Amino acid sequence: MKFLIVGLGSMGKRRIRNLQYLKAGEIIGFDTREDRTKDAEEKYHIRTFTDFDEAMGQNPDALIISTPPDLHAKYAMIAAGNNKHFFTEASVVDEGMDELIAACEGKRTVAAPSCTMRFNPSIKRIKELIDGGAIGKPLLFTYHSGQYLPDWHPWEDYRKFYVAKRETGAAREIVSFELVWLLWVFGSVDAISCFKGKTSILDADIDDFYQIMMKFKNKVTGHMQIDVVSRVADRSCKIFGDEGVIFWNWGEGVKVYEANSKHWEEYTEKSGTRVKGYDEKIQEEPYIEEMDSFIKAIRKERKYPYTLEEDRFVLRLLRLAEKSSSEEIHIRIN
Repeated sequence: MKFLIVGLGSMGKRRIRNLQYLKAGEIIGFDTREDRTKDAEEKYHIRTFTDFDEAMGQNPDALIISTPPDLHAKYAMIAAGNNKHFFTEASVVDEGMDELIAACEGKRTVAAPSCTMRFNPSIKRIKELIDGGAIGKPLLFTYHSGQYLPDWHPWEDYRKFYVAKRETGAAREIVSFELVWLLWVFGSVDAISCFKGKTSILDADIDDFYQIMMKFKNKVTGHMQIDVVSRVADRSCKIFGDEGVIFWNWGEGVKVYEANSKHWEEYTEKSGTRVKGYDEKIQEEPYIEEMDSFIKAIRKERKYPYTLEEDRFVLRLLRLAEKSSSEEIHIRIN
């Protein structure tokens, strides 16, 4: 197969590494910035283009869309219109989703929105434990995901890429990124409420934190905090069931307490492949597995585990959470 990487920034380069690791086939790249095309050519020895039509003229079998989120729909629509398989990075902008879903209906091409956290080994373990009744009926959870924004890409000024824009702001993006796996584990959301705002001195017009409460259709209630102010990169979760507790700390692993036996079981995360410049907790393996899942779906070996319809629902939840954060909805204390 031939893959066209659309966007050769941080995530585009990661997808090149993923595909090369998997020996998936020929890789070509497109970006409007010549510095990025040159960097990709030098590091990964691929052909690149600064003209999109010229890149599409190479007749790729699939597009990997690694542009800023507000451009995902544009290139996905082009892929769908040309009957090309496509993968898009994590979404945060829902504009164009209805049209994209309609354009993909009835086609045999694979449309694969990113769901990276579903491939995280600890998240998979949590899903397995809950489905297997390890803590009985899940009742409550609290979850935190945070990392200081200038540490995201320490090699570039955070004010100069999409995470510093309101519609594609960093904290906003991570809300939808994390909702993808939370809904996978706990099911559909019945009610949602949010506080969000700017609490730091970051030089960007974005909300730098989201505090979200959710009630699921299965009566599980949970709290999620997303922020880009935490000076230590963190993902941590506590899930309370009627027969036990699950603790997860990013990079360390999962601990399960079984109340009946008063026993702790530990599942340590294996040390994965780390890329220079990123926080040491960010490993390549979940991204590789995600790309492998996309390729297997193209080959009809298995179904891709996440759909455009599910992604649209996650983005709808984000919009509803933001709506609830308006003053008109919250009760003011005089």
